[in-house]
Amino acid sequence: MGALAHGGAPRRARQTKRILGRLALHGVMILLGLTFLLPMAWVVSTSLKSSGEVFLLPIQWVPSSPRWSNYAEVFNRLPFGRFILNSLYVTIMGTVGAVVSAITVAYGLSRIRWPGREFVFTILLATLMLPGVVTLIPVFIIFKSIGWIGTFLPLWAPAWFGFAFYIFLMRQFMMSVPLELDEAAKIDGASSFRILWQVIAPLCGPAIATVTIFAFLHHYNDFLGPLIYIAENDMFTLPLGLLWFQGRFGNFWHLVMAASVITIAPVVLLFFIAQRYFVQGAQFSGLAGR
Repeated sequence: MGALAHGGAPRRARQTKRILGRLALHGVMILLGLTFLLPMAWVVSTSLKSSGEVFLLPIQWVPSSPRWSNYAEVFNRLPFGRFILNSLYVTIMGTVGAVVSAITVAYGLSRIRWPGREFVFTILLATLMLPGVVTLIPVFIIFKSIGWIGTFLPLWAPAWFGFAFYIFLMRQFMMSVPLELDEAAKIDGASSFRILWQVIAPLCGPAIATVTIFAFLHHYNDFLGPLIYIAENDMFTLPLGLLWFQGRFGNFWHLVMAASVITIAPVVLLFFIAQRYFVQGAQFSGLAGR
């Protein structure tokens, strides 16, 4: 009995140490979470204030009289509705193109054997190390020569030709799908196109969701592309529209924050809807540690 009691003390000490470690870790994570959430809370709070309440000290986190009319005033000051439609158009077209091209190219690099496949994949990975600013001027010259400057095409058309990162992510996932499925489908007379869209693609849901999220965020938050290729105010996307709004009404910070809330709302909504698919896709695709 004495030996059992003597052996139980170290075990309880280890359990206590483990619990205290977890509590400390969760405490640090909560503090970091609050650090990231406080600026967002200030933006939302400021968007509901009057101009005189914005810089009150100490900070008034809950407005005495929330002014929901600030959001309506944003649309009255500038054609913010047009900016939203422009962003949705560019984002949807670019996201669909990125997903379709990633699935198609990844299928050819993972499920079909052909000479030079590994070499092409290596070149594809090498392009990931090339900064986008290096190709900025050549790409601009190409788009100018074909008459795309001043249109939405430069913002979403390149996505239909594939992005290396999305192709890599999709290929990594497809490599984990058994090849026996392809062979069984071929025995039944299915073509490669049918195997891709009716057999492989339905099994790649987590990876497709991950690519969709990345592509959506890339096109929705893109600022440099519209800044370079778009000149007409009516063609502004939300990032450019928000900059224009801040430039014209920078003294009305409550309205600028209301416009900011409108801009980030779709991103926050997407996070809450698709966070599970994003984490699952990142794990299955080899982007997360095992």
